[in-house]
Amino acid sequence: MENSTLLIKLKQRLNKLDSNDYDNIECWQFIEAFNKAQIEWCRRNLHGGNMYKEGDELSKKRIDDLQPLLRELSLTGTVTNTYFESNNFPVDTYLEFKTITASATDDCCPEPRTMTVYLAEEANVSLLLRDPLKNPDFGWGETFCTMLNNTIRIYRNSNFNIVLPVLTYYQKPVYIQVEGCVDPYTGNTSLTNVNCQFKDDLVEVMLDDTAAIIAGDIENIYQQQRGTQAAERNN
Repeated sequence: MENSTLLIKLKQRLNKLDSNDYDNIECWQFIEAFNKAQIEWCRRNLHGGNMYKEGDELSKKRIDDLQPLLRELSLTGTVTNTYFESNNFPVDTYLEFKTITASATDDCCPEPRTMTVYLAEEANVSLLLRDPLKNPDFGWGETFCTMLNNTIRIYRNSNFNIVLPVLTYYQKPVYIQVEGCVDPYTGNTSLTNVNCQFKDDLVEVMLDDTAAIIAGDIENIYQQQRGTQAAERNN
């Protein structure tokens, strides 16, 4: 859906609120609210916060809705005696963890063997390494990983090496831009149009959220103004 159509549909929704307060919505307000609505929609549907209580893989529709955000990244990094540590975490685009896949080799098995890698909490690392049923084990084909300070650690022991690690994650949705729109926070002017990447039926839902965000922001401004005026009258 083109941004020009988004803006028309947003104004239609705001007009239904029967107020003249929304007649002069500026493009930067529209962009900021819509991009916020995109993030909120993504998090709701990743965690089952939608009306159907379905997370990212609880229905074919949810899988289909979220698949534009899925990305795979081959991890690079360094190796210590106890873990592989990535150095190319996608800080700017990362939204949500999906899976880690990796293979391993040892002296007796030079051909990479697929490992099952599960995500663990950093606080539990010492406990997991001491637990004979949960520590990294090449024979069982299992290990664990953690996330810390925008790095991923995949744990190993002295008997095997981690190879071919791949992070699958949900990236942030592409933020829309409107050519010629000035960002009041930075003073920068958008030089191009960037349209929403989602299907039109999903964009309609995001527009409902966008209208609610703008209406809420304006109401908050009025409440602050009324509070200031009341304080001035009482002085």
